[in-house]
Amino acid sequence: MIAAQLLAYYFTELKDDQVKKIDKYLYAMRLSDETLLDIMNRFKKEMKNGLSRDFNPTATVKMLPTFVRSIPDGSEKGDFIALDLGGSSFRILRVQVNHEQNQAVHMESEVYDTPENIMHGSGSQLFDHVAECLGDFMEKKIKDKKLPVGFTFSFPCRQSRIDEAILITWTKRFKASGVEGTDVVKLLDKAIKKRGDYDANIVAVVNDTVGTMMTCGYDDQQCEVGLIIGTGTNACYMEELRHIDLVEGDEGRMCVNTEWGAFGDDGALEDIRTEFDREIDRGSLNPGKQLFEKMVSGMYLGELVRLILVKMAKEGLLFEGRITPELLTRGKFNTSDVSAIEKNKEGLHNAKEILTRLGVEPSDDDCVAVQHVCTIVSFRSANLVAATLGAILSRLRDNKGTPRLRTTVGVDGSLYKTHPQYSRRFHKTLRRLVPDCDVRFLLSESGSGKGAAMVTAVAYRLAEQHRQIEETLAHFSLTKEMLLEVKKRMRAEMELGLGKQTHDKAVVKMLPSFVRSTPDGTENGDFLALDLGGTNFRVLLVKIRSGKKRSVEMHNKIYAIPIEIMQGTGEELFDHIVSCISDFLDYMGIKGPKMPLGFTFSFPCKQTSLDAGILITWTKGFKATDCVGHDVATLLREAIKRREEFDLDVVAVVNDTVGTMMTCAYEEPTCEVGLIVGTGSNACYMEEMKNVETLEGNQGQMCINMEWGAFGDNGCLDDIRTIYDKLVDEFSLNSGKQRYEKMISGMYLGEIVRNILIDFAKRGFLFRGQISEPLKTRGLFQTKYLSQIESDRLALLQVRAILQQLGLNSTCDDSILVKTVCGVVSKRAAQLCGAGMAAVVDKIRENRGLDRLNVTVGVDGTLYKLHPHFSRIMHQTVKELSPKCNVSFLLSEDGSGKGAALITAVGVRLRQEMSS
Repeated sequence: MIAAQLLAYYFTELKDDQVKKIDKYLYAMRLSDETLLDIMNRFKKEMKNGLSRDFNPTATVKMLPTFVRSIPDGSEKGDFIALDLGGSSFRILRVQVNHEQNQAVHMESEVYDTPENIMHGSGSQLFDHVAECLGDFMEKKIKDKKLPVGFTFSFPCRQSRIDEAILITWTKRFKASGVEGTDVVKLLDKAIKKRGDYDANIVAVVNDTVGTMMTCGYDDQQCEVGLIIGTGTNACYMEELRHIDLVEGDEGRMCVNTEWGAFGDDGALEDIRTEFDREIDRGSLNPGKQLFEKMVSGMYLGELVRLILVKMAKEGLLFEGRITPELLTRGKFNTSDVSAIEKNKEGLHNAKEILTRLGVEPSDDDCVAVQHVCTIVSFRSANLVAATLGAILSRLRDNKGTPRLRTTVGVDGSLYKTHPQYSRRFHKTLRRLVPDCDVRFLLSESGSGKGAAMVTAVAYRLAEQHRQIEETLAHFSLTKEMLLEVKKRMRAEMELGLGKQTHDKAVVKMLPSFVRSTPDGTENGDFLALDLGGTNFRVLLVKIRSGKKRSVEMHNKIYAIPIEIMQGTGEELFDHIVSCISDFLDYMGIKGPKMPLGFTFSFPCKQTSLDAGILITWTKGFKATDCVGHDVATLLREAIKRREEFDLDVVAVVNDTVGTMMTCAYEEPTCEVGLIVGTGSNACYMEEMKNVETLEGNQGQMCINMEWGAFGDNGCLDDIRTIYDKLVDEFSLNSGKQRYEKMISGMYLGEIVRNILIDFAKRGFLFRGQISEPLKTRGLFQTKYLSQIESDRLALLQVRAILQQLGLNSTCDDSILVKTVCGVVSKRAAQLCGAGMAAVVDKIRENRGLDRLNVTVGVDGTLYKLHPHFSRIMHQTVKELSPKCNVSFLLSEDGSGKGAALITAVGVRLRQEMSS
């Protein structure tokens, strides 16, 4: 017992002594965390250079765009062929994907040899061989079917499409002539056509690393990195398109194939390369290239160990200086030998066997030493790969702007899979280098074959989805001819509204506002204004001063209207309004004198005079009873009487659109049109009295409140209304009414978008086919979100954050589609609004018999003001549809408040002029 313990003690001492000697000898291969962090930062810089248009030509890490824009979402299905060319054997697979049966993937494959003479022969010989093997496979497995083909071509290629790959350089001992600089898809296609006995549709060409990521992405949709550590090594990951200078567009993501094997080819790793690395490189088929790969991959680790053993033996540190022909022969010590020697229990026994095979007659001491050499070489490999992967993960985290990254890495490769310690060491180092990244590693199952099929399946799915999405959104696309037709119909409806015989049946009511003049600058005095048009309403005191220093001074207070009052009785509504006026008069200290008041009442009214307006219908969610058909000025006067606290002179009932025009006309005399595009939409303009058949008198002009929101209520827009417009209308408070408004105004655009998103989710185009509870909520998608999402300054990450706030968990692809939908809906709204406005300005021009009209439109409304593109598209549409009109647009400053006071002031002025 004591003898055994002494032997064990002696052996441990011996082992420790050997380890220390080897550590000292291979000191240059032991890399500190500080060095690894430095390498990580160097690689990060190389990645940035590779992505940059300016630096890519000279970059060693090429960061090649793959044109794979999406990982699998689980809905892929179909029957595919995958070709896998990347080594001395060549595989062909048939991959059947059925997403309905627990994402079942059925694969059958055949392996074909690629003889050395073909690997080193001509390109046409190589691709004739591939075509011949594919023909054999088709004959055995498929017969008379033309299936889509995914081609895994595991060599550095430059791509400008998913079905094209121009070989940059051969690696992995391939040297076929006439292929570098050529599209390998064309070469394969040519070889297949030359045979003529079968047809194949090559849909996608894929790097094996991308295939690994896609295979794992099918099982785990968080997978956004692919890693191979086998015969060769490489990594790919999903990069933000805005950072990839070599590809047009800046929205979404694309898989970038780093081709990191070439890291260091420019000398960036010279300080950590050893004499053994240099000797390996000198004896390789591609000296000076793939230097990082030669330090870390399975093709070279065994050879590195062999060179170290030869040198140590020459210096008498191993095998008592014995050097055998076997030990001097390249390829006699493989990476599989390294793995066998590093096994926990039988490692030393394996070392003895392997070294004996090399004829060096190893002692126990030698076996311990060789095991430690293997450990240092493989540990360095794991550390270096951890540093470069750390750089990728760190970049992903930065791209996402998140303090902590959670992601999945798909991994393949014999070194990672079969070496007993490699993955553990690699994971441990990675955790130290990037502590703020939580990484799940998922082993790939046949990544290069199944992955090619997955890329093809995703490409097929995306192409079909894209077709269906385009088809659906095409209904929102309006040609110039269609817009001219809308303009023509609006003009026809305007004539019907103005006509005495046709007015009652007209949907565009063309209501006289009894505002006969715009301000002339002589208006003077203090006026109250009420502004009722939504869930909040305002009371204002407006002080207008005439003379050289014309000025308008305003004070206001905002009051809420609870929903129970909006939808209660008319008496309750007007009592609430008067209660708020009372509060304001006290607040301003002006309760006493009978002040003139303008009442902005932003609902369809038929005015019988400037100070009387009969409510035609409620809109914007109001439902108060006993108001429709009544004069709102009288309802207000009666409520003031009931309170018995103060009296007011109700001079004018004002529509907010007319108020908008008047506010702008105060600043700009050519302003004769008012437009509101906010929660609702409406327009007004100065019409010749002779055309207003519903009123007596032919002299002068009058502002007509068009109430154009009802355009289309008679079905005249049905040919351009979509199923989504009909859904929004059906579930609105006023179904069948205000149809034009429901296609263009802020209250409804978000609802149109929400209905499209639900439909797209049902069809599997969005949110992985899941319709979340928030998405089912009417009114969830407010129009302000359209404005935010469509902002050019907003990156997709921020779009995702907005969707996240709404309870919608979206991928990058989802965000792109949501942004597209918002853009289509708001563009149509702006164009339709422009078509309506074109009808108005052309009518004014024709009324006056002018060849050319210069006119200003006063505009208000949140959609017009806040949406990033609405105003531009609308202006462009007016310009195209009314080329004989020079139309300027002037933003209104508080049309409903200041405008009401100005109308009141003009009314008081005209009243005084008449009495004098």
